[in-house]
Amino acid sequence: MGPTPDTVIIGAGQAGLTTSYWLTQLGVEHQILERRDSLGGAFQDRWDSFYMNTPNLSLDLPGMPFDGGDRDAFISRDAVVNLFRRYAELIAAPVHAGVDVTQLSDAPGGGFNLETSFGDLQARNVVLATGAYQVPKVPALAAKLPAGVTQLHTNDYRNPEQLPEGAVLIVGTGQSGGQIAEELHDAGRDVHLSISIVPEAPRRYRGQDLIFWMLETGKHGPDYGVNALTREALPSPAARFAPNPLLSGKDGGHSIHLRELGRRGMHLHGHLEAVDDGDITFSNDLPDRLAALESAFSQRSRKAIDAYIAAAGIDAPAQPPAPVDEWLPPETAGLNLAHQNITTVLWSSGYKLDFRFVNMPLVDEWGYPRHSRGVAEIPGLYVVGLPWLTRHYSSIVGGVGLDAKYVAGRVAAA
Repeated sequence: MGPTPDTVIIGAGQAGLTTSYWLTQLGVEHQILERRDSLGGAFQDRWDSFYMNTPNLSLDLPGMPFDGGDRDAFISRDAVVNLFRRYAELIAAPVHAGVDVTQLSDAPGGGFNLETSFGDLQARNVVLATGAYQVPKVPALAAKLPAGVTQLHTNDYRNPEQLPEGAVLIVGTGQSGGQIAEELHDAGRDVHLSISIVPEAPRRYRGQDLIFWMLETGKHGPDYGVNALTREALPSPAARFAPNPLLSGKDGGHSIHLRELGRRGMHLHGHLEAVDDGDITFSNDLPDRLAALESAFSQRSRKAIDAYIAAAGIDAPAQPPAPVDEWLPPETAGLNLAHQNITTVLWSSGYKLDFRFVNMPLVDEWGYPRHSRGVAEIPGLYVVGLPWLTRHYSSIVGGVGLDAKYVAGRVAAA
């Protein structure tokens, strides 16, 4: 890997590459260590038909504005992987792929020791850019499923043909669960959905894609006194892990409405509560759960966006709330996997942060790094690319570069 530089970035996804860009602009010598053998980050783990859930307008990277055509369109998994590979080449990112950092610890006399799959290194500064999707979460209830049932996390799902014949139970209705449910249903599968806490939201709002307003409000809202999408406005530390709205970029982008999925023939259930061999129990609160998810956008994000539009004097047509949908599926507090011919359980249960390789007191009781604007409490240690690092946009492509610029500036000044 060559001589050890002053600064090491761990991770070559969007956070690591944008940090590298700014460090280069500031003349800071550095290296990026990437555990994968190829560039493209966690997008390489997505299913075959995956499309970005954020429109092209949000794919501007520092030093490389998006130039792929329609800024309101969406690109596929392979296209976004190639986007990051082109970006790394354009900025001459000093990436060493296939290097896994197994332990990070403080070094005697200052700086850090890095134990890697290619030997030990030392650095004065380390930027943790390992991303928001580090380890798939699978509930403990998974161990109670019958041995004959195929189960996998959405991280390992690729296409309908991968699964055995039969019905599928998807546990969780986040972005992955909702989009894969549509794909499986279109492929002729009988789909059951265990509904989680992920809110619904409109794909477009007041003449723009929702992500456009989320980025604009997060970036510029504080200039007008609108701080609802900043880290400081979160109601609790747990809110840092709140899921993003249920939306899709597939087929040009569209909203996903759970009741509509039910009308199309999918089976809607409450939260997965218990597993007793092949008997599944769900929470008996489906009407209230659906109503809560449908109202969540109006309670927080809509108010913040409307406040920003008004404060900034932006000419954007008003958009009334969607009509109340009172359709309800049949009540089903439980089912038997064999009776419903459910041969696969797909866990759409999200991811968790994993900083176990950091052998220092970095994280709080939630497993989230203690920091101020990406500057960790441990001198010389920094973090970029986590949800709500500073604002709502901190972990997405169109926003991570702003946090990276600040962190790079602090590294250069150290």
